[in-house]
Amino acid sequence: MSRSLNKVTLIGNLGNDPEVRSTSGGNRVATFSLATSRSWNGPAGDRQEKTEWHRCVVWNTKTSQLADIVEKYVKKGDKLYVEGRIEYRQWQDKEGQTRYSTEINVRELIMLTAKSGGGDFDGDNASGAARPRAAAAATKTAAATKAGAEFEDFPGALQDEDDDLPF
Repeated sequence: MSRSLNKVTLIGNLGNDPEVRSTSGGNRVATFSLATSRSWNGPAGDRQEKTEWHRCVVWNTKTSQLADIVEKYVKKGDKLYVEGRIEYRQWQDKEGQTRYSTEINVRELIMLTAKSGGGDFDGDNASGAARPRAAAAATKTAAATKAGAEFEDFPGALQDEDDDLPF
């Protein structure tokens, strides 16, 4: 049996505020466009840049309320890390023309834009709602930086070349 993988990882900026709607079944879905850019020097030495736009779709699921988090915390211009799978769809429009769409079905999202003054963002709100993953990641990063400062008390521990590592 052969295995396959359909995985997309993007880091980019939102082009517009996300659009959030509810389906007829009551499920919530958020859609947004994510811009990724690359730049290079052309043959004449001039700076070239190309931006790709990716249509991203985020669903609330039984285990994740990602669409609600996107609606509450994500705004135009924010930098996001998204991970998911690519999906191609086709349909007939009202005139009978076949239309095609390429979408990123987002399974994981991390907000990379620092929020200032976000009262509910840090998880200390009265409702007790869970904080978004980006806030948790920022807390872990701050803790790791603080922990790194503790090694200054034992500089010899970092310089010891006689360790038991097998590689």
